[in-house]
Amino acid sequence: MNGSNSADSGSTGVRRRSDATRTAILAAARELFAADGYERATIRAIAKDARIDPSMVMRYYGNKEGLFAAAVSVELELPEPGSLPRHDIGRALVSRFLDLWEENEVLTALLRVGATNQAGAERMQGIFREQVMPVALRVCPDPEQAPARAALAATQLLGLALTRYVLRFPPTVALTREEIVAWLAPTVQRYLTAPSP
Repeated sequence: MNGSNSADSGSTGVRRRSDATRTAILAAARELFAADGYERATIRAIAKDARIDPSMVMRYYGNKEGLFAAAVSVELELPEPGSLPRHDIGRALVSRFLDLWEENEVLTALLRVGATNQAGAERMQGIFREQVMPVALRVCPDPEQAPARAALAATQLLGLALTRYVLRFPPTVALTREEIVAWLAPTVQRYLTAPSP
């Protein structure tokens, strides 16, 4: 019986170390992808920042593409349109995206990489197609316009992120959260719900 408990605790310890290693690798990868972009972030540099051997990165993620895919896995957890008054969807989306940009570096890394790398661009397109497009479909007056409306909303959200978190334009960085929501929410709302121009 003691041998069984010892084996169980041993496998639990290995699993904990494995989880800690994965967490360290992903944190280092997100930081370097965000700071350096896809091309310049290397497995060796990521492993150094995670304080592990580069072979461990390869063991867990196979290659740089696999690591990138894992590091920038994003679930936006957007509010369900049916749970909000229709006139609040712009405010809810801008607020949620601000939360996401400021909580962690995943979206910043993805934006930086997506601007220079096809795989990153495709990943960002997929996130918007799979997670923002359903919101547009539910709230826009003409479902055939949903792709264009979602894309227009994306121009505002990604433009803000690019100028605030990547390029760090001083006037954009200086805006408070409340100011950003007040300026951006009406535009996103109009793109998603207003009649056609």
